[in-house]
Amino acid sequence: MDLSSIGAYYNDLASRVPASAQKISQLSEEEIKTKSDDELMEVCKQFESYFLEQVFKEMAKTTSLLGEDEDGSSSQMVDYFMENTIAELASQSTEQNSLGLAQTLYEQMKRNYGL
Repeated sequence: MDLSSIGAYYNDLASRVPASAQKISQLSEEEIKTKSDDELMEVCKQFESYFLEQVFKEMAKTTSLLGEDEDGSSSQMVDYFMENTIAELASQSTEQNSLGLAQTLYEQMKRNYGL
């Protein structure tokens, strides 16, 4: 991986993660109680999607999909499309309730916060 692309990768990752994490951390207990069930479920789905995306990326690192002799430009294109494909796969998996983590998290938050 080219070092110049690390900064862009980090910025892209940082721009997506804090959005859902900050939504949860910035809410007081009273605000959490006033949020609708739909909003809570959406945040739980965003978390599950992010979690799955990270799992899929780590799984992809364990396989050798490309030969070591690939040139830099084609390798960067494959990395770009692979990351987009992984993000889309994680999003679709979450929408189809394949893992159920969002539902479990949602139910636990409702139970713990009395929503």
